[in-house]
Amino acid sequence: MTTAADRLDHWIRTRFADLNTELEQRYFAAHTEILLGDPDIDRLKHTIVTQGATLIAELDPVTSYDLLGLVGFYLGACRRHEVGSAAELTPAHAVANRIGLALGVAPRYVFAHQSLYNLAGRAGYRTFTTLPDERIFIEYNGLAVLAYQRAATALRRIPTLGVGNPLAGYLLEDARAALLDVLRFNQSLAKELDVDRFFLNIRPYFKSYRVNGIEYRGANAGDFAAVNEIDLLLGLCRQEDPFYQHLLSEKAPYLPPEDQPLLRAALRTEPLLTAFLRESAEPMPPQLRANAELFLAVCRAHAAAYTFHHHQLVKPYLEVPAQQTPPSRQEDLTASGPPLAVVIESLARLADLRAARDRPGLTTARTRLDQLRDRCA
Repeated sequence: MTTAADRLDHWIRTRFADLNTELEQRYFAAHTEILLGDPDIDRLKHTIVTQGATLIAELDPVTSYDLLGLVGFYLGACRRHEVGSAAELTPAHAVANRIGLALGVAPRYVFAHQSLYNLAGRAGYRTFTTLPDERIFIEYNGLAVLAYQRAATALRRIPTLGVGNPLAGYLLEDARAALLDVLRFNQSLAKELDVDRFFLNIRPYFKSYRVNGIEYRGANAGDFAAVNEIDLLLGLCRQEDPFYQHLLSEKAPYLPPEDQPLLRAALRTEPLLTAFLRESAEPMPPQLRANAELFLAVCRAHAAAYTFHHHQLVKPYLEVPAQQTPPSRQEDLTASGPPLAVVIESLARLADLRAARDRPGLTTARTRLDQLRDRCA
């Protein structure tokens, strides 16, 4: 016997994806983000609204992160196509808000619902559309998330061993290899993803949307604890930094429930850079020197992966095509809410912190890294 959630899931995987795909093909043919006022297109949009509302009205009162994703897919598509009245969306808002409150997360779908919390059946996993570029985007970003998680898992085991422990060297090498995988997946994404398809047909599903009158910012492929664990455990970002504090506090509700304690634990852990500097008094033992050199290599790999992401993915796939967007839609470009220029500047600052690149108005971990490098010489 199928449940109401099963029926909603089946619809998301079939008719819902087909309707979105048909709309996206029409938008793309017109080389525009959206078409408004066309009766035939409006009929397709309202089919999504009405069919989804009917299925959601049948849901049992259960609390499930997966169910939040299903309802979120529906709300994200309504927001993307700029359709659905407050009355039509009220049942979906009620379900999303109830689950969000119970789990302590934002009451909307996040990238986790598209990647690591998306059970694949015989026909594959859930997507908004059947467009190949959406799958390219989800799969390479999902692989990068797994690689970041692998690196974070290795790094969080080192403090109980000590930075001079031979086992720590093994973990540092594992973290480095994982971060090189992040770079590799990002490079493949940049090679295979079509810029126009992303900007016109994928990005709009990541926009912010309202639930019960409250605006929740859009989905972000970085909404996992791992990348911030790496920042903090390496010592490249400081929890005392107001900029980074704001980033973490804003991000917390969008993390999967099991990621939230991982981030809190990283905030309580001494950074590895601090431990290396404390332990590396002259003369430096050979094992500690070898581990310190591996640690510096991990920092370089983290910097390379995120620097590539910023300059080869964020800028060409978002900042450049946005320049051709009509002025009337300039305020609705980003998933994060603030104007695009503000978002780009924030991401550039984060890139400089992760790369330990000092510049006017920004002091990074560069001096302390250089100090450790000198001790290794």
